[in-house]
Amino acid sequence: MEYNVTVATGTLKYSGTVNYVYVTLVGENGESERKLLDKHVWGLCQGKVHEYKVWSSIHLGRVLLVRLEMKKCEILNFEDDWFCRYVKVTQSEGERTQTFPCYRWLRENDKVEIRDGTAKRLFDEILPQELAHRNAQLQEREKTFRWQVWAPGIPKCVDFKSENDLPPDVRVNFEKAKDFKDILVELSLLKLVSLKNMSWNNLEAFDYIFCALPKSPTAEYIKEHWKEDSFFVHQFMNGANPRMIQRCRKLPSNLAVQGNMVQDFLHPNTTLDKELEAGNIYLVDYAILDGIPGNVIHGKQQYIAAPLCLLYEHPDKGLIPIAIQLVQNPTKNTPIFLPNDRDDAWLLAKMWVRHAEFQILEVLSHLLRTHLIAEVFCVATLRQLPAVHPIYKLLIPHLKHTLVINCRARTSLISSDGIFKQAVSTGGDGLLMLAQKEYNLMTYRSLQPYCDLRDRDVSKLNKYFYRDYSLKLWDAIEKFVSSIVSLYYRSDSEVMQDLELQAWIKDIVKEGFANASNFGLPNELQNKQELITLLGVIIFTSSAQHAAINNAQFDFCSWVFNTPCTMRQPPPTDKDSVTMELIMSTLPDINQSCIAVAVTYLLGKFPANPVSLGQYVEQYFTESPAQEMIENFKQNLKDIQEEILKEIENVKPQYLYLCPRYVENSIAI
Repeated sequence: MEYNVTVATGTLKYSGTVNYVYVTLVGENGESERKLLDKHVWGLCQGKVHEYKVWSSIHLGRVLLVRLEMKKCEILNFEDDWFCRYVKVTQSEGERTQTFPCYRWLRENDKVEIRDGTAKRLFDEILPQELAHRNAQLQEREKTFRWQVWAPGIPKCVDFKSENDLPPDVRVNFEKAKDFKDILVELSLLKLVSLKNMSWNNLEAFDYIFCALPKSPTAEYIKEHWKEDSFFVHQFMNGANPRMIQRCRKLPSNLAVQGNMVQDFLHPNTTLDKELEAGNIYLVDYAILDGIPGNVIHGKQQYIAAPLCLLYEHPDKGLIPIAIQLVQNPTKNTPIFLPNDRDDAWLLAKMWVRHAEFQILEVLSHLLRTHLIAEVFCVATLRQLPAVHPIYKLLIPHLKHTLVINCRARTSLISSDGIFKQAVSTGGDGLLMLAQKEYNLMTYRSLQPYCDLRDRDVSKLNKYFYRDYSLKLWDAIEKFVSSIVSLYYRSDSEVMQDLELQAWIKDIVKEGFANASNFGLPNELQNKQELITLLGVIIFTSSAQHAAINNAQFDFCSWVFNTPCTMRQPPPTDKDSVTMELIMSTLPDINQSCIAVAVTYLLGKFPANPVSLGQYVEQYFTESPAQEMIENFKQNLKDIQEEILKEIENVKPQYLYLCPRYVENSIAI
């Protein structure tokens, strides 16, 4: 019997091969011949789809597996791997075609067996061949993707020393990492970065760097408006770290602000107590930074403050800052910085708040709460869910580049001698201590947008675009996830009975988030809604939340004085002692400024081949109902995009970080 077989090669560079590739069809009743795929001029070419005839002496019945093998071509003296997108099999004309998603690399002497694309849970399997394949795949994956403790007190990660040690399938077509020196050259910073321990002469001097940088309208706007109080508070809602602001109903006992201090900044005929009661006072508290040791860079001690910043929703002026305290444990001599202080003193106080923002942004909001969280979900998914599982098919596009990105970060960015150690005040020991403190406090609830915003009580803040657009994306993601889950799980009991799914959640909680005492994620899934919420958190964290943090950092950090990466003098204890000379000796030096610009550019740069949220280049779902749900998700995102673009058309700066076209499907940066 003759079968029509279609083989598709990957579309990106180096996907094709001139090596020998063989295909065998494995059916219910036996196997076909082992067919050598004929060469087409230059072999299996990049982006090409080729048709073949495969013969079998018997009727195979339903084709269960497609076996692909690759042998080295004798004339080659170099490796020539092949990336297969999919294989399609049709038994005879007019009969249904089976699709076998692959999306894997084959190397010399590799043998890969791939399943039909129909999603199946463990209790859907009947034939022993399918069960055996399922179990073998998981056993292989558990050996390959092992957990390790990279550092105590933070989430576990995958056990590979560097990205070069990762299996090729999780590095699939990922762009080669640029050497940090190449970034400095690209930004024309190589000469300036050699100027260590040399302060800028004045604030305007940094324009020498800024004018040569790649810029966006937002970055240009920041350069012009960064000193303004209105823009200072705008960044708490719509900057690169929009998750810290919270409503304040009662002043913290350690905030030494008295009502008479801020009376001049309130609306007439009101008091601080009345505004607290009315819910018009907000607080940004960086208590997590208290006690974190400052880095030592080029032999010079760096400094960290843990400020509290009090804000007021003025009925005429909007949200404004009314007081800043730079320490968590004030004494009677601790200064409270106010908007009517001398310009230099008030500016430096705001800079200390923005410096705290940089540390929280990079170490906690970015590294810990997106990258490391996503890695736990990624490793557990690879270890516990076979490729045929519907939840694997749903998640894997959103976890695609997580491991390679994080391995890269551990070797070059946050290592003991990494880039953060060279220029950031929390580099070195401080980085790990800060991450450990946050990990000990972090909750699963805080990863859910509605819960996070409700707990911070920020529903009434005007022009809080991060809040509004993150909820739009969460709703779209949850609706999509709910439709997929309901397609494959008819009841809560089916979720509970899925042993692979239960092994997955146990791996996440007991291994990945081991010792996260306050995290609060149960190690068992008891109903569909729990599964839907968790899947929503995974996809939202890996796409929308990462985009909100990552994509904004170069805009808000490229004018270094707006978000200083380090401070070289301790916080002032006397407002009258603050001068411009003190400010310039406190801010990052020329070397540190160049490194901060380069690293935020590197981290925030879009990948060479971006894939926006909802765009599934690799089609793991082959059933029509699932494909229809994906199309509905795409349309929903398109509608959201149109709403956002219309709403911010006349807003400056525009908040585009959660516009779907700019949200990556996974952590690919």
